[in-house]
Formats: sequence, structure tokens, C-alpha cells
Amino acid sequence: FKMPASLKRLKPHVPLGRNYSSLPGLIGNDIKSLHSIINPPIAKIRNIGIMAHIDAGKTTTTERILYYSGYTRSLGDVDDGDTVTDFMAQERERGITIQSAAVTFDWKGYRVNLIDTPGHVDFTLEVERCLRVLDGAVAIFDASAGVEAQTLTVWRQADKHNIPRICFLNKMDKTGASFKYAVESIREKLKAKPLLLQLPIGEAKTFKGVVDVVTKEKLLWNSNSNDGKDFERKPLLEMSDPELLKETTEARNALIEQVADLDDEFADLVLEEFSENFDLLPAEKLQTAIHRVTLAQTAVPVLCGSALKNKGIQPLLDAVTVYLPSPEERNYEFLQWYKDDLCALAFKVLHDKQRGPLVFMRIYSGTIKPQLAIHNVNGNCTERISRLLLPFADQHVEIPSLTAGNIALTVGLKHTATGDTIVSSKSSALAAARRAEREGEKKHRQNNEAERVLLAGVEIPEPVFFCTIEPPSVSKQPDLEHALKCLQREDPSLKVRLDPDSGQTVLCGMGELHIEIIHDRIKREYGLETYLGPLQVAYRETILNSVRATDTLDRTLGDKRHLVTVEVEARPTETSSVTPVIEYAESISEGLLKVSKEAIESGIHSACLQGPLLGSPVQDVAITVYSLTIHPGTSTTMISACVSRCVQKALKKADKQVLEPLMNLEVTVARDYLSPVLADLAQRRGNIQEIQTRQDNKVVIGFVPLADIMGYSTVLRTLTSGSATFALELSTYQAMNSQDQNTLLNRRSGLT
Repeated sequence: FKMPASLKRLKPHVPLGRNYSSLPGLIGNDIKSLHSIINPPIAKIRNIGIMAHIDAGKTTTTERILYYSGYTRSLGDVDDGDTVTDFMAQERERGITIQSAAVTFDWKGYRVNLIDTPGHVDFTLEVERCLRVLDGAVAIFDASAGVEAQTLTVWRQADKHNIPRICFLNKMDKTGASFKYAVESIREKLKAKPLLLQLPIGEAKTFKGVVDVVTKEKLLWNSNSNDGKDFERKPLLEMSDPELLKETTEARNALIEQVADLDDEFADLVLEEFSENFDLLPAEKLQTAIHRVTLAQTAVPVLCGSALKNKGIQPLLDAVTVYLPSPEERNYEFLQWYKDDLCALAFKVLHDKQRGPLVFMRIYSGTIKPQLAIHNVNGNCTERISRLLLPFADQHVEIPSLTAGNIALTVGLKHTATGDTIVSSKSSALAAARRAEREGEKKHRQNNEAERVLLAGVEIPEPVFFCTIEPPSVSKQPDLEHALKCLQREDPSLKVRLDPDSGQTVLCGMGELHIEIIHDRIKREYGLETYLGPLQVAYRETILNSVRATDTLDRTLGDKRHLVTVEVEARPTETSSVTPVIEYAESISEGLLKVSKEAIESGIHSACLQGPLLGSPVQDVAITVYSLTIHPGTSTTMISACVSRCVQKALKKADKQVLEPLMNLEVTVARDYLSPVLADLAQRRGNIQEIQTRQDNKVVIGFVPLADIMGYSTVLRTLTSGSATFALELSTYQAMNSQDQNTLLNRRSGLT
């Protein structure tokens, strides 16, 4: 028997110090065909995420899952700081955070890709990005606390993306753990229908194991086995535990009734064949029905256990494979345009010191191979993948190809950033766009909708906060620039620009926490102590009346005379536009424009980048060039400089107006705390549009100026003792009233 060459390549990737009983996916001596290890059938793939409140036991559960599936030889512990996917990279060295994006393992012939979803609210972009990659999710709850504030937030996001879920009540061994209470809180707060697939045997200190309601078996973990690998499944018997059997039978009958209510096909089956005796109903039939109900998101299966005490994790893995959907069971709207061409989403970019940027991709259709040229739709560029890896726990296995539904790790893509759509070629993208357009015409949808279907990426909001960042010394400036360049590719919502006046580097981000974390990462990952300036709001400016100005530039450099005379008019536009609208009077000759049009436009754009009041970008203006005389031999930079100076002159003469960012604010708050929250918003020049009722909560929807919402998250937590959540996004820019504007200008010029 000759080993296939590709298998030999796999061997050296197994790191020393972890002796595997077998290669990942190769069980015993039965070397399956390499193809089935690398490309399992699509029905056997599960892309799942773990979502939870901070501290419900996300990391410990992940750690146990990896241990039982045979990838790690020792049980890591968060308290000791030696877990594989530690989500707190601050506690660990850089080398380990790579796996937190996606970990691949096998469980009973299924390929499971575990995708990390961050817990924090401020990173909605991160969470959204992870959620589009998932097909299903496991929500973990602390059995003693039930549904917590953060759980609600993540749950809502999963609702928005229609992700089927199963629930795991963790920490059943903790003092105060209550199965009933936790299930009740899922029913009450999340308004979900819990399907109890397990009952705990004992609670808190007495927690020994669980009862499988579907099969009527009890699972007991051996008390003297320290790692929880051995547990026994015994059918419940009338003789040994009559009480438990009675309870389980009742639970099973209730479960069957619940599922029959939600699933017609199953209801028919029950009524026809098993209406007399539910006990005869085979477990498989019940499982397929629960799978359908979970997919339809009309109910959520609930399991329980204790990750720290190693109980209940194996049944959780079984439930993932049985109840959560495979990639082909989820229908993604944009797939129909691609037929079988490659379409993948780069959902995370990480920088490895040795290998350069590593790009994690979710393949939606088609196949990826190394050395394949691919086209990046968002960046509109073509690149080549040099190596293709599968992120097996803590080692990366090189593979020859990967098909739809899988998660791949690619090396060699230099320009791909987070959230980019990857296709096989430009023509394939255009063909997909045409198909989408044809469909769109049938349904009378606008075309831009079709184009958006194509880029299944994440919409990146405009940054609204900015602050200056300074390296510790001038010699470190290049290092800082490199660090910022890498971070921008990992996180597209971070923008970096140079302030032309002061020459300082300015960070533009989504919020206060966002900028703090970036600052922290530069220190941690690139070893640079940087200094942040105060947080500032991104204002814009505009003019209120139309003004004309003329300017002449006459310079002799060497033996060349540069002479330009220009007359322009600046006027406010009716419609809102971020860039200036440029028009030319009819008197200007075509020939002249042909030569100098580019120079004129660059002059106008550069003049509009810095307004006369605050040096903020000027928007909603139209510039008309009325006359232009150019001496022969004048260089284009001189034309551009003259036009720019002339436009600035015109803007200075006009009546000016500062525009401030107005945010859409949505605060979800319990009824009891509604009035303090409203009172606080009134102080912040807030404008409340409506107050909706969502389950037990009130949702306050309104607008508030960004300048007044600085530090809001801490204030809101204090007002509502941590129970409220809020979401902010840029709505529009609105004119400031003159009083606020004068205060702002005086503050900027240092008069107040």
C-alpha cells in the first residue's frame, strides 16, 4: 500500500508534543479516502457558532468540545489560561488567537466548523460578520442566571439573520442552578418555545448526569473518571428508577405534543399510527421532526450540562449534528446567480508573523484550489492563492481543494480585506450580475438591489469618531503606519488618514470602545506605546448662498512663466452630495478643458476637503467654472493650485454653516427604567420618534446628535443597572443652530 503523496504532506504538520492516536479525521488504521476527509459530503458539514453572555462558559465549552472530538490531548482551563481558543487574547501570546476565528473538527463522521462570535455589543460589525457565515448556532446560558442582557442582544442579531439555534444550559453544577428557572427565562424573555430534550439528574451539588427524553435513556458520568470521557447510557427501567421513568415519559409526551403542534407532517404521523401509545414512536421520527422545527425556527431544543465538570458535552455535539442544518439546507438568496461558479466570503483576515495575511473564507458555491487566480469583487482586483489550509484545531493541514459549504484558510492574498466577496473571475461576477438583473426586472426590483445581492459582504458604516494617534518617537512612525495598515485589513470599519495641516495621523472609528481596543492592540501586538488625542466628532460644513471669486497665479520658475486666471462660483446644491458637483460655463473651449480638466477637478476637490470654519470636509456645494485663461507652458500643478485657492476664497466669502452628525438611536430598556432614560435623552438634545413595545421591553427610537452621546454606554449602564442595550448608526448630517455653532467655534479657537 503506497501512501498518497498528499497524505505524506500532511504528516509534518502535526506539531510535536501532541501525540495523536490518529491524524485528524483518520480513524485507526482505516485511512479513508483523502477526499472524504478534506471534502466531506455537504450534508455532513455543520457551520456553527457559539453565542453567549460574557461568562456563561463559551470558552470552556469550546475547549471540552475540542477535547472530546480528539484534537487536544489535555483539558485546558480558562482559570489556568491554557485553552486552545482563548477569546481573551490579552491573556495569551499572539500565536493562539488565530484559532479563535474558526476551528474545524470531526465528530462521528460529521465535519464541524466552530466559528467564534465575539461577545461585546460594541462590535456589531464583528458579530454581523460572523453571523453571515454560520448555518446554525449554539446559545449557551448560565443555568443559575438564565437569560442575561447580552444574551438578548446576540439572540436578536441571530433572529435578524434567521439562524436556527439550540440552547445549552451550562453550569448545572453551580450553587443556585435551576433548570426550571432557566427554561422559564428562555420562554419569557426570548419569547422562544423551548423543547426539553434532556432533564438533569440532580441539580447544583447533586448534578450527576442527564436523561435523554427522546430515547428515554439516562446518561451518567463516571465520578472517578477525571476527564468525563467515559459515561454510560442505560435505558430507564421500571425497576431501578420508577420516579425518573415517570417524569421522563411525561416530558416525552409533552415534547411530542409540542412538536406535533408545530409540524404538520409529524402531527399526521402521530395521529395515524401512534395516537394510542406515544411510547411506541421511534426516536428517529421524533428527531427528524425536531430538526424540521429547529430549521423553521418555530422552537429551540434545550440541553443541559456542565462544561467545567465535563458533563453533557458529548450529547451536545450529537445534537449539533442531528438538529442543526447543513449548508445545503439554508437557502442564500445570492447563490442562484452564481450557478456553480466560485463564490466565497472572506470573513476574517489575520496577520501571521511568518506567513503574512491569512484569510478565512466561507465557500458558498464552487471550489477553491491553491495556485488559483481569483477575483475580488469589492477591491476589483485579481489575486492568486498560494496555499490552502484547513484550520484543524491548533494545526493547519494543507489541502489540494475545498468545495462549497466549507471554511478555508488561504495564504497569499495580499489585498483581500474582511468582508470581501471572492469569485473565480471578473466575467463570472458580471454574468451573475446580469442574471440577477434579469430576475430583478421580472420582479420590478431596482438594479442596485441586484448588485448588492452580489456582494454578500457586510455594509460598513461611515466612521463618526476620530482622534489623533502619536507614536512615542518619530523613529517609530513607520512601525505605526505598518501596524495601522494591518489592522485596517482585519477591521474595515477602521479608517486612517493624515491631517494635512498638522501632519498627524488620525484614527476614524465606530465608537469610543472601538478606538480604545485598536490602541490596546497596537500596544499588545506591535509593541508600540502610542498616545491618543481627545475624541472628536466628524463635523461637515456647507454654504448658504452663492458667491463668485476670481484669482490669478503668476509665477516664473527658471525660464518658464506660469500664468493662470480663473473665475468660479460656489453655490449650495438642492440635493445632498458629499463631493462637490462640478460644472463648466459654455464659454470655456473644449480644447482647453481636454488638457486641464483633471487638474481643475483635483484643485476643486482638495479645496473642498477643508472648509473655512473648522477645516472639516465641505458638502452639498456646486462649483461652476466661469472663465479660465492659461498661459502656454503652464504646468498642471499650477492650474490645480490656482483653482484650489480660488474656490477657497469663494467659500470663505459665503455664509457658512456647520453640519453635525445625527445618529439613529435605538435603546431597548425594561419598563421600570424607561423614564430615567427618556429624561437623560432630553438633556442630550435627543428627539424621540416613537416608543415601541417588544415583549417585556420598551424600545425607544429617535435621533440624537453624536456630540451629545459621548460616553453614553457607561451612563446607560448606570441608569438601568446594566439591563439596557443600545444601537447607534449614522442617520444624516443636520445643520447646527447658530447658538450651538458659535459655542463650538469658540471652543475650537480656544476662546472659551
